Amino acid sequence: DIVKWIWGGFAVDSATLTRFFAFHFLIPFVLVGAVMVHLLFLHQSGSNNPLGLLRNIDKVPFHPYFTLKDLLGFVLLLFSVISLSLLNP
Repeated sequence: DIVKWIWGGFAVDSATLTRFFAFHFLIPFVLVGAVMVHLLFLHQSGSNNPLGLLRNIDKVPFHPYFTLKDLLGFVLLLFSVISLSLLNP
């Protein structure tokens, strides 16, 4: 029975909590791995070009510009969360 396999018994017990905690802990790492594989394949093959036009003039390189922009946004967000937690605990 699927319920008995997921719960680890006939009722919600410590086995159920252990399984759901393990699942809750592991799923973000699986998602980060899937995102990294997706970005790797996207970086290797490039994004889709349905019109077939070769427009390298309009392209902006991802790494120096968008990486720094995202890093700056993350640092500002982290700074605001830390300052909120320190000023208004």
